[in-house]
Amino acid sequence: MSSKKQVILVCSLIVLWYSSNIGVLLLNKFLLSTYGFRFPIFLTMCHMSACAILSYISIVFFKFVPLQTLKSRNQFLKIATLSLVFCGSVVGGNISLRYLAVSFNQAVGATTPFFTAVFAYIMTLKRESWVTYAALVPVVAGVVIASGGEPGFHLFGFIVCISATAARAFKSVLQGILLSSDGEKLNSMNLLLYMSPIAVLVLLPATLVMEPNVIEVTISLGKEHKYMWLLLALNSTMAYAANLSNFLVTKHTSALTLQVLGNAKGAVAVVISILLFRNPVTVMGIGGYSITVCGVIAYGEAKRRFK
Repeated sequence: MSSKKQVILVCSLIVLWYSSNIGVLLLNKFLLSTYGFRFPIFLTMCHMSACAILSYISIVFFKFVPLQTLKSRNQFLKIATLSLVFCGSVVGGNISLRYLAVSFNQAVGATTPFFTAVFAYIMTLKRESWVTYAALVPVVAGVVIASGGEPGFHLFGFIVCISATAARAFKSVLQGILLSSDGEKLNSMNLLLYMSPIAVLVLLPATLVMEPNVIEVTISLGKEHKYMWLLLALNSTMAYAANLSNFLVTKHTSALTLQVLGNAKGAVAVVISILLFRNPVTVMGIGGYSITVCGVIAYGEAKRRFK
């Protein structure tokens, strides 16, 4: 019975992880490019606000994980640095959704392992086996092919998306360096608890300067579309649920299972987005994305075998 409960729990967590991750991605695209809500910085601030509030509630009141307190000013500065990089990656990803189809956005995002390997080598001189580096060739080649076959290719959107992907990889390497000592390590939920409020403080002035009419337009959209506020609240809640479910799936499954599920999740998001948004795709674009995904899978397997 215990085994059955464990299987049901893991399956439920995977469903939550998939639905929240894919849901927030598709809703971001809908709000930013279809709905007329063209404020990616403010949208990211809403996400971070929800993450800050819900992280506090889940850790302090529901005790999903033990609360880890900050032990020094130096540790706080390290987390603040991570938060700035994290902000840049999330805002960049949201901006790119205004210009790129979700399918192409996911193809570019799949190159994260390439940038992680590059930053790991530059910042820590950590070297992988030649087989592992060879597996990165199709990761990059696939995106190049997909770019050539993308009907809605937008140069600015592509640059922002690739920059956001690089920032995401940079953050993961930087996190390993800054929070490497046992006394400073935080689990992902506690890290989110501390990073989110800092992100809000950074994004608030950025929103006021770069999106000065956001409040006026948001209120106007709220009056025009009765579900506007509900969509914004749902979107922000799903952003937190994506982080929570990712942590729980990591906790209850193996690293290999997580990697396989992550690769499949990207493919599922692409298929659903094409069905929903009806964006045109080409054989060349699908082929390029498939090559990238195969490269990511090969890279993960090579890292595991030749560690």
